[in-house]
This record gives sequence, C-alpha cells and structure tokens, in this order.
Amino acid sequence: MENMKVKNIIIGKQFEDSENLHEFFKIVNKKKMVVSIVEAGDRINIEKNLYFDILWPSSSNMIFENLINNNSIVCKMYYKEFSMLFTGDIEEEAEKKIIKMHSESILKSTCLKIAHHGSKSSSTIELLKKIDPKIALIGVGKDNKFGHPSNEVIKKLEKLRC
Repeated sequence: MENMKVKNIIIGKQFEDSENLHEFFKIVNKKKMVVSIVEAGDRINIEKNLYFDILWPSSSNMIFENLINNNSIVCKMYYKEFSMLFTGDIEEEAEKKIIKMHSESILKSTCLKIAHHGSKSSSTIELLKKIDPKIALIGVGKDNKFGHPSNEVIKKLEKLRC
C-alpha cells in the first residue's frame, strides 16, 4: 500500500485490535485512501452486471477461535451467468456457520477460490458439495513452508471432479 497507488480498500469487519491494524489505518489515513468495512449482507457494486455479495464475516455469528482467519471475508462475485466464490482463510468452523447461514443456491458457484491456500483445516466435503464448482483454484507459493495445498484437499477436489 505504501508503494502502490490505491484509491479504495475493502476489508471485512475486524473483531480484534492489533498492531498490524493500527499500522494499516495509519497508512490509509496518510495516503487518504477510502476504506469500506463490510460484513455478511453487504453488496459491492462494481459496474453493470458485476457485483460482490459479502457472505462472511458476521457480527452476530463471530468466531473467537483463530479470529483473523475464521472471520476473513467470504464473498461471491457475480458477472452475468458466471459466479465465483472467494473463501479467504476460513477454516472448518466458519464453513459450518456459512452453510447454516446461506442456501445452496447462494453458495453454488461456477468457480471456487479454495480457502486458506488448500490447508487441511479448510474445504470440507460438505461445503465443496454445496458450492459444486466447475473449477477450483488454489493460491499457493511453490515449496511453501506449510506444505500447502494439503493432499487431503486435492483428493476431495479430485473426488468431486473440480
């Protein structure tokens, strides 16, 4: 943020005060960036036929375990007939709450960005079945120190033919 031109930032509602958050807002204020803080139920309109619905986090359903990951933004992008679900770094506990909060028609998406870099703590078979993506993407660095993506997640995706 300090070395790039950034006009607008969208972040999920924060439930934990931290040094990183203070530093973030210091930079935002210094560079006069616009920050939108979102949570479940919000919609971000980009242009005609392109918008994001925020599915998570939820103030009324906040998760206290692994606060930052489990309350990260989960949003669904819609563009005409295409949809993509972005699952942030959520883990199994957040996935269960999201399944309870949202219908299958809301979760079902053409494409899925796999949660938490393919960590074994995410991507339950129950959630994957509800989303039923044609394509699943995993953001991960080569030879990363966490060993992501997990073989368990890869096997689940292969089983569902994603």
